[in-house]
Amino acid sequence: MARIIDVIEAPDQGAQELVVRVPEVGSGDFRFGSQVIVRESQRAVFYRDGKSLDLFEPGRHTITTANLPILSGLLRLGTGGQDIFTAEVFFANMREFTDMKWGTPEPVTLRDTDLGLVRLRGFGQYTMQIADPKRFVDQFVGTQGMYRTGQINDFLRSAIISRMTDMWGENMTSILDLPRLFDELSAAMRATLQDDFTAMGLALKQFRIVSISPTEETAKAIDERASMGAIGDMAAYMQFKTARALGDAAQQPGGAGGTGEGLGLGAGIGLGAGMAGMITNAMNPQQGAPQPGAPAPNAPATPQPPTPPQPPAAPAVMTLEQAAAYLQVAPADIQALIDDGSLQAKRIGTQYRIARKAIDDFLAG
Repeated sequence: MARIIDVIEAPDQGAQELVVRVPEVGSGDFRFGSQVIVRESQRAVFYRDGKSLDLFEPGRHTITTANLPILSGLLRLGTGGQDIFTAEVFFANMREFTDMKWGTPEPVTLRDTDLGLVRLRGFGQYTMQIADPKRFVDQFVGTQGMYRTGQINDFLRSAIISRMTDMWGENMTSILDLPRLFDELSAAMRATLQDDFTAMGLALKQFRIVSISPTEETAKAIDERASMGAIGDMAAYMQFKTARALGDAAQQPGGAGGTGEGLGLGAGIGLGAGMAGMITNAMNPQQGAPQPGAPAPNAPATPQPPTPPQPPAAPAVMTLEQAAAYLQVAPADIQALIDDGSLQAKRIGTQYRIARKAIDDFLAG
């Protein structure tokens, strides 16, 4: 004979348990007249044949045909002395679930006005609550068997990442501007996700972006750009570096064969000779000035700059790696451009071939 459950309750619902099922397995045998005890932070949903039926608010309830109108109408047990029925009861936890975490499993590739292409990771937290117990039971518990926050977190994370990637793509200008926009982006994400959560019977209470960080390759590009900004005039910087290197070499003690001493002596002699020539010319401007049309005595020949090596011409059709070398980016960046349709390429088997003209057209655009 089936065991009839006369008191239906879930007194030990844990902090991470979204739903507690009574009984835990199978359907329970209940009768009209049984007691249902619902705590302040709970709602009780009767469930039968894959559908949520009647809902009990907090308090102590006696099951009658009056407070189970849907179920009693389906079973037609209100007459004839038949008062036993089978169902499941789900106790939904109505507390706010805080410290729910989200994060990008893989870096997201985006355009950047300063750096070209960047790859970013994002992490944050959110707070949610069950808003519609019947809808939540239908959406998650009845069809997917999700009872705890750990089971639903992966499902919600995928929805968050999808919306986040779309928002970054629409609003991204430069990664350098993102830190001051965390509050605005968090508010916009909360508003965007609200409809998605409502459709699942949930309410999104808070949403926070904690960090948006670049990958190692993007961080190196940012460091290089910061260094260039600090240097300013590259030509003056290179002259300064060369002069300092010569001065350091002149101050070094003699190494093998007295090279350092010779360099220091030569530098001193050259400096002295230069100073002497400047003084002589200042005191005897007529004697020191060269005659018009006559070459200056002992004038050194004007050095000619070396001809820079010419890079090899790029092939008309390139592989992924050759295209990356041509644009001086990583192959993953070329793959991202192909995937989002920005760069035209032909796939042959598992390989891509990119026409140089397609790359030039992309750069021109």
